Amino acid sequence: MFRELVKGREDYQVGSAGVGAFSGQGASRNSFALAKEAGMDLSRHKSRAVTVDLVEEATHIFVMGRSHLASILMDYPEAEEKIYLVSEFTADDNLRGQDLSDPFGGDLSEYRETMTHLEKMLPSVYGFIEQTWKEEAGRGSEQGD
Repeated sequence: MFRELVKGREDYQVGSAGVGAFSGQGASRNSFALAKEAGMDLSRHKSRAVTVDLVEEATHIFVMGRSHLASILMDYPEAEEKIYLVSEFTADDNLRGQDLSDPFGGDLSEYRETMTHLEKMLPSVYGFIEQTWKEEAGRGSEQGD
């Protein structure tokens, strides 16, 4: 969904990885169905596990819940300055700072609820990146001149 949000922006590279994922699996049936409804194609999506290379290469890491955050920080403490809950910046007071349930293995309604929450959260994630990292990158180049 975030990839769709920044579509056409060559300055963004969007990836997905899971703390308990098995690499190489396709999208779940329910993810595939909801993505298709929304005009997104997950036919080429393959799961992958979080790795040291992914953590090192990422400028930002957004996780669905505190257990994911804790798991990544346990294995990769160097990620502390760039890891956030996906809900951390949302304008919705009822969702801000809340864990987002992972619907894996659930029914279509659970997937739809997670998608609805992400639709509310991801524009704020985008705004956070634009207002912080992009500004910092601009300041860094000015300081080097």
